[in-house]
Amino acid sequence: MSKLIDKRALHRRLARAIGQLQAVDRMIDEDVPCEELLIQLAAANSAVKNAAGFLLEEHIRHCVRDGIEHGDADRTIDDFTAAMKLFTNFK
Repeated sequence: MSKLIDKRALHRRLARAIGQLQAVDRMIDEDVPCEELLIQLAAANSAVKNAAGFLLEEHIRHCVRDGIEHGDADRTIDDFTAAMKLFTNFK
């Protein structure tokens, strides 16, 4: 991970998702209705997607750009393509 990526911003986004998942875990023991659990899980899922989207944008702006400008452009594109296939479950 590049030192140019805003690590604090990524940590904040992940902390939000972690907090939501911890809340869901507590809600299970409190016998909260399933509908409320599903709503909170959807919020946690959204927070994870937000963190992933942020990381993706930062990666393109910093790591991919640097790899193309100062490194091996073909390898950078191949690595990025492989990562995107995993990220999107594309085969």
